Amino acid sequence: MTPHLPKELRLFDLEGRVALVTGASSGIGEGLARALASVGARVALVARRHDRLVKLADEIGGLAVGCDLLDAERVGQIVPEITEALGGPEILVNAAGNIFTHERAENEPLDAILETLRLNLVAPFLLSQAVFPHMLAAGRGSIINISSISGKVGIPGIPQASYAASKLGLSGLTAELATQWARHSIRVNTIAPGFFRSEITEDLYDSESGSAWLTRNTLLPHAGEVDDFAGAVLWLASDAGRYVTGQTIVVDGGWTAK
Repeated sequence: MTPHLPKELRLFDLEGRVALVTGASSGIGEGLARALASVGARVALVARRHDRLVKLADEIGGLAVGCDLLDAERVGQIVPEITEALGGPEILVNAAGNIFTHERAENEPLDAILETLRLNLVAPFLLSQAVFPHMLAAGRGSIINISSISGKVGIPGIPQASYAASKLGLSGLTAELATQWARHSIRVNTIAPGFFRSEITEDLYDSESGSAWLTRNTLLPHAGEVDDFAGAVLWLASDAGRYVTGQTIVVDGGWTAK
C-alpha cells in the first residue's frame, strides 16, 4: 500500500497476509478475492470449478485449490495445502453457499436439507477449526462468514427454509466462536448481504416482475453489486476492524430497515 497514505487508510493494508476465500469461482467470492488481493493479501481461492479458479489465480497472483465443500475429507486437506504453498491463513472468508431446493418448507426433501446445512454451515465451521492453529500462532486472525438477510427476515414468495436456517446458524456460530477465541485476538464476524445479481438470483433479476419487486423493496435507488460488500470485508479483515467481533453486519440497501 502507498506509504504516503494517511494512517487511517493504511490500517486496511493486508500486505503479506494469507487469506482463504471459498466460493471464489464466481459472485461474491470472486469479488472479495479480488478485493483482498488488491490490498496486498496472498489469496487462496477455493471452489469446485477449478478451471475458473486457475484463471482468477493467474490474474491476481493467487493459489487455486479445487474442492467440493460437501466432501468433509477433502475440506480437511485444504488448509494444509494452502499453508505449504503460501503460509498459514490469517484471514478466512466463508463465501461459498447454495440452495438445493425451492420446495415449500413442508415438502423440502431431507437430502436437500442436509446438503444445504453441510455446505452453508458445517463447512465454514470445519474451515474455522482448521485455520485456528495458524491464527493462534500468528497472534491474530479474522474469520468472515457470508450469510444472507434470509437468516434475519422471512422473504415472502421465495421458499428457502433450510437455506434461511443455515444462514441464521452462521450468525450463531459467529457469536460463539468470537466469544471463545477473542482472548487469542481472533475476530469472527458475519456479513449478511441483501439481493444482488448472481448465479442464484439471475432469473429473478431477468424477469420483469422480479426486477420490479426488487426495486420496490430496496430503499436505495440502485441494485446491489458485489463491490458493495467489498468495503465491509476489507474493514473486517484488516486492522481497521480490529475492535469488531461477534457481529452480523447487514449490507442490503435498506431492505430490512422497513
